[in-house]
Amino acid sequence: MTARRQQVLDAAIQVLGTRGTRQLTHRAVDAEAGLAAGSTSNYFRTRQALLSGVLRRLSELDVAAWGQFAARLGDTGDIDPDVFAEAVAGFTVELARSARVVTMARQAIFAEAAFHEELSRQIGVLRREIGEQGALWLARLGSPKPHADFWSLMALVDGLLLHECTNPGAAFHPAPAVHALLRGLRAAW
Repeated sequence: MTARRQQVLDAAIQVLGTRGTRQLTHRAVDAEAGLAAGSTSNYFRTRQALLSGVLRRLSELDVAAWGQFAARLGDTGDIDPDVFAEAVAGFTVELARSARVVTMARQAIFAEAAFHEELSRQIGVLRREIGEQGALWLARLGSPKPHADFWSLMALVDGLLLHECTNPGAAFHPAPAVHALLRGLRAAW
């Protein structure tokens, strides 16, 4: 990806994450990026193409973030459930606080995908990639059905993020919910 194209996509993420999908226009992205009018349309002719490009960029950012999360857990061996729960909770706080704009942009584009088949398809590919990695962690925890258990965990994280990003509060503590879910899952194993 060229530096200018990345600049355009990062500006589009900023627009989405701070102003929402209705404000995502080529003109708004040009202004956010500090580029001449028409620059964004040189890379993305249509709004649909821009949304698709943003989703690819978000995927890159997600892969990097999940890679950092994975590094905290190590590559092999059993994972202590409490350490894992605390890592997930900490990651959730990061997504809600320091990565809030990216999280809000992701949520906005996921909502758009409900109406755009190509975006939905792209999200499906990303979910499979993330799901494979996540299933490995749940298997290391001892899950007999790691894919299903990972998506249960992700549903909790997504819900926590949705609530925190739409109504931020000073006392955001996802750890008790993550611990409770993992205790419940482990009891069924």
